[in-house]
Amino acid sequence: MLEVRAIAELGAFFSMAPLLRLAPRGDGHPVLVLPGLVASDVSTRPLRAFLIDRGYRAHGWKLGRNLGPRPGVEDAMRARLAELHERYQRKVSVIGWSLGGVYARELARLAPAQVRSVITLGSPFAGDPRASNARQIYESVSQRGSDDPHPWRAHMKEPPPVPATAIYSRSDGIVAWQGCLEREGPQTENIEVEGSHSGLGHNPVVLYAIADRLAQPEGGWRPFERVGLRRLIYPDPHRDARAAA
Repeated sequence: MLEVRAIAELGAFFSMAPLLRLAPRGDGHPVLVLPGLVASDVSTRPLRAFLIDRGYRAHGWKLGRNLGPRPGVEDAMRARLAELHERYQRKVSVIGWSLGGVYARELARLAPAQVRSVITLGSPFAGDPRASNARQIYESVSQRGSDDPHPWRAHMKEPPPVPATAIYSRSDGIVAWQGCLEREGPQTENIEVEGSHSGLGHNPVVLYAIADRLAQPEGGWRPFERVGLRRLIYPDPHRDARAAA
Protein backbone atom coordinates (compact mmCIF):
# COMPACT_ATOMS: atom_id res chain seq x y z
CA MET A 1 0.00 0.00 0.00
CA LEU A 2 2.98 2.31 0.50
CA GLU A 3 3.40 2.40 -3.27
CA VAL A 4 0.28 4.58 -3.58
CA ARG A 5 2.67 7.42 -2.72
CA ALA A 6 3.99 7.28 -6.27
CA ILE A 7 0.90 9.20 -7.43
CA ALA A 8 1.60 12.04 -5.02
CA GLU A 9 5.26 12.00 -6.00
CA LEU A 10 4.31 12.42 -9.66
CA GLY A 11 2.17 15.40 -8.68
CA ALA A 12 5.12 16.82 -6.76
CA PHE A 13 7.29 16.41 -9.85
CA PHE A 14 5.01 18.69 -11.89
CA SER A 15 4.36 21.20 -9.10
CA MET A 16 8.07 21.51 -8.27
CA ALA A 17 9.26 21.79 -11.88
CA PRO A 18 10.27 25.47 -11.44
CA LEU A 19 12.36 24.62 -8.36
CA LEU A 20 13.96 21.64 -10.10
CA ARG A 21 15.35 24.07 -12.67
CA LEU A 22 17.67 25.21 -9.88
CA ALA A 23 19.30 21.77 -9.88
CA PRO A 24 22.87 21.64 -11.25
CA ARG A 25 23.20 21.74 -15.03
CA GLY A 26 25.41 19.28 -16.84
CA ASP A 27 27.97 19.27 -19.61
CA GLY A 28 25.72 17.72 -22.25
CA HIS A 29 27.06 14.18 -22.14
CA PRO A 30 24.72 11.32 -23.13
CA VAL A 31 22.62 9.46 -20.55
CA LEU A 32 20.97 6.09 -21.12
CA VAL A 33 17.94 5.38 -18.90
CA LEU A 34 16.82 1.78 -18.35
CA PRO A 35 13.27 1.01 -17.09
CA GLY A 36 12.21 -1.38 -14.34
CA LEU A 37 10.47 -4.73 -14.54
CA VAL A 38 7.49 -4.83 -16.97
CA ALA A 39 7.97 -1.09 -17.58
CA SER A 40 9.02 0.60 -20.82
CA ASP A 41 10.49 3.93 -21.90
CA VAL A 42 7.11 5.50 -21.14
CA SER A 43 7.85 5.14 -17.41
CA THR A 44 11.11 7.07 -17.69
CA ARG A 45 9.78 10.03 -19.71
CA PRO A 46 9.58 12.42 -16.72
CA LEU A 47 13.16 11.57 -15.72
CA ARG A 48 14.46 11.96 -19.27
CA ALA A 49 12.58 15.23 -19.74
CA PHE A 50 14.21 16.54 -16.57
CA LEU A 51 17.66 15.46 -17.76
CA ILE A 52 17.14 17.12 -21.14
CA ASP A 53 16.14 20.32 -19.35
CA ARG A 54 19.40 20.10 -17.38
CA GLY A 55 21.35 19.93 -20.64
CA TYR A 56 21.93 16.20 -21.13
CA ARG A 57 21.29 14.00 -24.16
CA ALA A 58 18.92 11.60 -22.42
CA HIS A 59 17.74 8.47 -24.19
CA GLY A 60 15.52 5.46 -23.49
CA TRP A 61 16.59 1.91 -24.18
CA LYS A 62 14.14 1.34 -27.12
CA LEU A 63 13.58 -2.33 -26.25
CA GLY A 64 9.91 -2.18 -25.28
CA ARG A 65 8.86 -3.61 -21.94
CA ASN A 66 11.50 -4.92 -19.59
CA LEU A 67 10.59 -8.59 -19.29
CA GLY A 68 13.75 -9.70 -17.56
CA PRO A 69 17.14 -10.89 -18.83
CA ARG A 70 15.81 -12.89 -21.74
CA PRO A 71 18.05 -14.07 -24.58
CA GLY A 72 19.15 -11.15 -26.74
CA VAL A 73 18.47 -8.42 -24.17
CA GLU A 74 22.09 -8.08 -23.08
CA ASP A 75 23.36 -7.85 -26.67
CA ALA A 76 20.68 -5.29 -27.54
CA MET A 77 21.59 -3.10 -24.55
CA ARG A 78 25.28 -3.28 -25.40
CA ALA A 79 24.47 -2.25 -28.97
CA ARG A 80 22.37 0.69 -27.71
CA LEU A 81 25.20 1.80 -25.42
CA ALA A 82 27.75 1.51 -28.22
CA GLU A 83 25.47 3.48 -30.54
CA LEU A 84 25.21 6.40 -28.11
CA HIS A 85 28.93 6.31 -27.36
CA GLU A 86 29.73 6.43 -31.08
CA ARG A 87 27.14 9.12 -31.85
CA TYR A 88 28.37 11.58 -29.24
CA GLN A 89 31.99 10.46 -29.04
CA ARG A 90 31.68 10.63 -25.26
CA LYS A 91 31.22 8.21 -22.40
CA VAL A 92 27.62 7.50 -21.43
CA SER A 93 26.15 7.72 -17.93
CA VAL A 94 23.67 4.90 -17.32
CA ILE A 95 20.70 5.21 -14.97
CA GLY A 96 18.69 2.11 -14.12
CA TRP A 97 15.42 1.94 -12.22
CA SER A 98 14.86 -1.27 -10.22
CA LEU A 99 15.80 -4.21 -12.49
CA GLY A 100 17.12 -1.64 -14.95
CA GLY A 101 19.78 -0.76 -12.39
CA VAL A 102 20.98 -4.36 -12.34
CA TYR A 103 21.37 -4.09 -16.11
CA ALA A 104 23.17 -0.72 -15.79
CA ARG A 105 25.82 -2.15 -13.48
CA GLU A 106 26.39 -5.09 -15.81
CA LEU A 107 26.72 -2.80 -18.83
CA ALA A 108 29.44 -0.90 -16.98
CA ARG A 109 31.17 -4.18 -16.24
CA LEU A 110 30.96 -5.32 -19.87
CA ALA A 111 31.94 -2.00 -21.48
CA PRO A 112 33.75 0.20 -18.92
CA ALA A 113 35.40 2.25 -21.67
CA GLN A 114 31.96 3.43 -22.80
CA VAL A 115 30.37 4.14 -19.39
CA ARG A 116 31.04 7.33 -17.42
CA SER A 117 29.02 6.50 -14.29
CA VAL A 118 26.14 4.38 -13.04
CA ILE A 119 23.15 5.45 -10.95
CA THR A 120 20.69 2.86 -9.65
CA LEU A 121 17.21 3.59 -8.31
CA GLY A 122 15.93 0.96 -5.88
CA SER A 123 17.83 -1.81 -7.66
CA PRO A 124 18.09 -5.16 -5.80
CA PHE A 125 21.58 -6.24 -6.85
CA ALA A 126 23.09 -6.97 -3.43
CA GLY A 127 20.47 -9.04 -1.60
CA ASP A 128 18.53 -12.26 -1.77
CA PRO A 129 16.79 -12.33 -5.18
CA ARG A 130 13.67 -13.62 -3.44
CA ALA A 131 13.41 -10.55 -1.19
CA SER A 132 11.02 -8.73 -3.49
CA ASN A 133 7.28 -8.28 -3.69
CA ALA A 134 7.67 -8.41 -7.48
CA ARG A 135 9.16 -11.89 -7.39
CA GLN A 136 6.13 -13.65 -8.87
CA ILE A 137 5.79 -11.05 -11.62
CA TYR A 138 9.46 -11.43 -12.48
CA GLU A 139 9.20 -15.22 -12.66
CA SER A 140 6.07 -15.01 -14.79
CA VAL A 141 7.30 -12.54 -17.43
CA SER A 142 10.94 -13.67 -17.56
CA GLN A 143 10.06 -17.38 -17.51
CA ARG A 144 12.83 -18.07 -15.00
CA GLY A 145 13.03 -18.46 -11.24
CA SER A 146 14.23 -15.61 -9.03
CA ASP A 147 17.16 -17.71 -7.82
CA ASP A 148 17.93 -19.51 -11.09
CA PRO A 149 21.64 -19.57 -12.02
CA HIS A 150 22.69 -16.65 -14.22
CA PRO A 151 26.16 -15.50 -15.38
CA TRP A 152 25.63 -12.16 -13.60
CA ARG A 153 24.80 -13.64 -10.22
CA ALA A 154 28.37 -14.62 -9.31
CA HIS A 155 29.57 -11.00 -9.28
CA MET A 156 26.39 -8.90 -8.94
CA LYS A 157 27.31 -7.68 -5.46
CA GLU A 158 30.70 -6.42 -6.62
CA PRO A 159 30.76 -2.70 -7.50
CA PRO A 160 31.10 -1.88 -11.20
CA PRO A 161 34.46 -0.51 -12.43
CA VAL A 162 33.10 3.06 -12.74
CA PRO A 163 31.69 5.58 -10.23
CA ALA A 164 28.42 4.14 -8.90
CA THR A 165 25.62 5.76 -6.92
CA ALA A 166 22.82 3.71 -5.38
CA ILE A 167 19.67 5.69 -4.51
CA TYR A 168 17.24 3.83 -2.26
CA SER A 169 14.32 4.22 0.14
CA ARG A 170 13.88 2.36 3.43
CA SER A 171 10.13 2.50 2.91
CA ASP A 172 10.37 0.86 -0.52
CA GLY A 173 7.24 -1.25 -0.93
CA ILE A 174 8.64 -3.53 -3.64
CA VAL A 175 12.20 -4.57 -2.80
CA ALA A 176 14.15 -4.89 0.45
CA TRP A 177 16.23 -1.73 0.74
CA GLN A 178 19.19 -3.60 2.26
CA GLY A 179 19.74 -5.30 -1.11
CA CYS A 180 19.96 -1.97 -2.93
CA LEU A 181 23.20 -0.78 -1.32
CA GLU A 182 26.61 -0.51 -2.96
CA ARG A 183 29.59 -1.76 -1.02
CA GLU A 184 31.72 1.06 0.36
CA GLY A 185 34.62 1.91 -1.91
CA PRO A 186 36.61 4.79 -3.43
CA GLN A 187 34.02 5.41 -6.12
CA THR A 188 30.76 4.05 -4.69
CA GLU A 189 28.10 5.65 -2.53
CA ASN A 190 24.55 5.23 -1.25
CA ILE A 191 21.99 8.03 -1.04
CA GLU A 192 18.85 7.46 0.99
CA VAL A 193 15.62 9.24 0.11
CA GLU A 194 12.08 9.21 1.46
CA GLY A 195 9.58 7.78 -1.00
CA SER A 196 8.10 4.83 -2.83
CA HIS A 197 9.75 2.39 -5.21
CA SER A 198 7.35 3.18 -8.03
CA GLY A 199 7.98 6.91 -7.66
CA LEU A 200 11.78 6.88 -7.68
CA GLY A 201 11.94 7.94 -11.32
CA HIS A 202 10.00 11.16 -10.75
CA ASN A 203 10.51 11.91 -7.06
CA PRO A 204 11.89 15.51 -6.94
CA VAL A 205 14.39 14.63 -4.19
CA VAL A 206 15.73 11.77 -6.32
CA LEU A 207 15.94 13.97 -9.41
CA TYR A 208 17.98 16.60 -7.59
CA ALA A 209 20.42 13.97 -6.38
CA ILE A 210 20.73 12.58 -9.92
CA ALA A 211 21.43 16.06 -11.31
CA ASP A 212 24.09 16.62 -8.65
CA ARG A 213 25.82 13.34 -9.46
CA LEU A 214 25.74 13.75 -13.25
CA ALA A 215 27.07 17.32 -13.10
CA GLN A 216 30.45 16.21 -11.78
CA PRO A 217 33.33 16.55 -14.25
CA GLU A 218 34.46 13.35 -15.88
CA GLY A 219 37.32 11.92 -13.86
CA GLY A 220 36.51 14.18 -10.91
CA TRP A 221 33.94 12.08 -9.05
CA ARG A 222 33.35 12.81 -5.36
CA PRO A 223 30.77 11.46 -2.91
CA PHE A 224 27.47 13.27 -2.43
CA GLU A 225 27.71 15.96 0.24
CA ARG A 226 24.92 16.44 2.78
CA VAL A 227 25.52 20.12 3.46
CA GLY A 228 23.15 22.98 4.28
CA LEU A 229 19.52 22.23 3.52
CA ARG A 230 20.46 18.82 2.16
CA ARG A 231 20.82 17.60 5.74
CA LEU A 232 17.08 18.14 6.19
CA ILE A 233 16.18 16.28 2.98
CA TYR A 234 18.63 13.39 2.73
CA PRO A 235 18.90 11.13 5.82
CA ASP A 236 22.30 10.54 7.37
CA PRO A 237 23.56 7.21 5.95
CA HIS A 238 25.58 6.54 9.10
CA ARG A 239 22.83 7.14 11.66
CA ASP A 240 22.34 3.43 12.41
CA ALA A 241 26.04 2.95 13.23
CA ARG A 242 26.01 6.04 15.44
CA ALA A 243 22.91 4.87 17.27
CA ALA A 244 24.50 1.48 17.92
CA ALA A 245 27.63 3.13 19.29
